[in-house]
Amino acid sequence: MSVDTQTVNKIARLARIAISEEEASRLAPELDNILGWIEQLGEVDTAGVEPMTAVIANTLRLRDDVVDDGGVREQLMANAPQAEHGFFTVPKVIE
Repeated sequence: MSVDTQTVNKIARLARIAISEEEASRLAPELDNILGWIEQLGEVDTAGVEPMTAVIANTLRLRDDVVDDGGVREQLMANAPQAEHGFFTVPKVIE
């Protein structure tokens, strides 16, 4: 596929980017080269290649899932407007 200035102007209009005719004539060969590279990539045999999400094999460092109460109950209750028996107290709502 060959990219000309008319195609560049159409793409710019669709993307709502204002470009001059000089910029369009400069961008046309660049876009044509990019499409050529994409066509070259399409010719590469990738039948035995596994799909990747990153170039480097990443493994997450995991920690043990330990349940604890945080040990800050008194500090939390100090901020409570009303508390009873170590819990927040809220008004009863009945509909």
